[in-house]
Amino acid sequence: MPDTAEIIAHRSEKNPVDPERPYNFLDEREISSKGNLQSVNTIFLTNSECPFKCVMCDLWKNTLDQPAPAKAIPRQIEYALNRLPQASVAKLYNNGNFFDAKAIPPDDYPEIAKLLNGYERVVVENHPKLCGSRCVDFRDLLNGQLEIAMGLETIHPDVLPKLNKQITKQNFADVANYLRSNGIDIRAFVLLNPPFLTGREENIRWTLKSVKFAFDQGATACSIIPTRPGNGMMEKLQSEGHYVPPTLDALEEVFDKALALNRGRVFVDLWDIKQFSSCEKCLEDRKERLKKMNLNQEILPRIDL
Repeated sequence: MPDTAEIIAHRSEKNPVDPERPYNFLDEREISSKGNLQSVNTIFLTNSECPFKCVMCDLWKNTLDQPAPAKAIPRQIEYALNRLPQASVAKLYNNGNFFDAKAIPPDDYPEIAKLLNGYERVVVENHPKLCGSRCVDFRDLLNGQLEIAMGLETIHPDVLPKLNKQITKQNFADVANYLRSNGIDIRAFVLLNPPFLTGREENIRWTLKSVKFAFDQGATACSIIPTRPGNGMMEKLQSEGHYVPPTLDALEEVFDKALALNRGRVFVDLWDIKQFSSCEKCLEDRKERLKKMNLNQEILPRIDL
């Protein structure tokens, strides 16, 4: 099982980023838990990386080696919002943890909340182990509903301990209960084809088990992420036979089956999906089908190959 030092040793260089600017921002659409299509402003904040070095993570590529300067995060948010259209949902993704006090000082919460006053819902990313009273403090400052997105990854008993995420299935359940009891919504990230699970059928089966578990813990949404190579460590594991990239066909199958559960909203991550496709001719049609399913939460007929 790779440890933190080995994971870091296999990295390439980080991308250059500006501590005074979010490294990306965009407007999207997402269906709400009530079934209506909402406008979403997503801001990718520039900050220090997550202290937990997961085996499969590549989010560190767009991070700083140290926390952003004082008040930089509110300035980044303001910069993006001034260039984005009006929306009802704001997502603040920071390649780390919103409630890591070393990354985003609690003293910045009031200013951040003020910038988000017009939003009905605010979604932030956070590691389960860093969820606590600061989540409630920030909730109290918002006019809208707070939602915290957490990486569950997998509930496979042998795989989860090998990911260096440093959580257990029970940790996630306990944190989910704490957040829900404090009026905070949750969504979960689940992996398709995490390292150390190499069979196609077992990957689909355990992804669905993990999705079911997330909904059992009260998640209102679950995002399925096809596990990608590209961070150095994943290439090493692939060369050793411990990681097999998912196929587009497997992603389609698991999405169909997850939606059929009818437990809550399910989304699939389509970023750079081309690398999982072996059919260039049908890729765009298949990608468009998945986009529509993300938006409508309805299973559509498969594209003829």
